[in-house]
Amino acid sequence: MKLLAKWMLSAAALLLVAYIYSGVEVKTFTAALIAALVLGLLNTIVRPVLVVLTLPVTVVTLGLFLFIINALMFWAAAGLLDGFHVRDFVAALIGSLIYSLIGVVIESALESLFSKK
Repeated sequence: MKLLAKWMLSAAALLLVAYIYSGVEVKTFTAALIAALVLGLLNTIVRPVLVVLTLPVTVVTLGLFLFIINALMFWAAAGLLDGFHVRDFVAALIGSLIYSLIGVVIESALESLFSKK
């Protein structure tokens, strides 16, 4: 149940990012659902590999290179899908930052909602 709620809220977060920032465009809620799924898969499978491969750069930049990796995942998801479009890399960076901030709020809310007492 928590996974389904997180998926729906992540799709809504993508729609909110598109509403807030003009560099990101999401056509429909269905496109947002698919984009949220693809982003989740990319972040689960590809992102850890990139983090390990770029570890020296990440250490030298004190972790700031992780923002670049997040933007690449965001941009890659937009490149794979039709209903989800990101204008350029800077738009991907800003969009991924907004999406990550909303994701932290969602995760916090779901943890308190689904916490076992």
